[in-house]
Amino acid sequence: QVQLIESVGGLVQAGGSLRLSCAASGGTFSGYDMAWFRQDPGKEGEFVAGIRSNGDNTYYADSVKGRFTISRDNARKIVELQMTNVKPEDASVYYCAGTRDPMHRAMLAGSRGMDYWGKGTLVAVSS
Repeated sequence: QVQLIESVGGLVQAGGSLRLSCAASGGTFSGYDMAWFRQDPGKEGEFVAGIRSNGDNTYYADSVKGRFTISRDNARKIVELQMTNVKPEDASVYYCAGTRDPMHRAMLAGSRGMDYWGKGTLVAVSS
C-alpha cells in the first residue's frame, strides 16, 4: 500500500514562489505515474500537473502551464511541484496522487483516475 505525505504548504504572496513536496512510502514508487491535484471546498478536484513514472513526460493544466513545474526523484521517492508567479486563484488545498495507469490516460478521468492520495496541504495566496 502506497502512502503519500505532502509537505506543509503555506502562505505565499501573489507573484511569489512555493515548492510543494510529496514523500512516498510502501509500494514501488518508480512504478507509478504521479500527479498533483487541487480542490476547493464544494468543488471537484482539479488536475494540476502529472509526471510519468520515469519522469520523461509531464502534463499540465492550462491554468498553470508555464508557471508550475512537476518533478520527481525516484531514488528519494519524492515528487515535487514548483510553483512560480503564483496567482490568487492558485490558493487551494493541494493533493499528491499516484496512479498505476499511464498518466495520459488516467488524467482524463480526473481524480477518479488516481489510485493513491495524500491528505492534502493548504496553499494560501496573499494579494
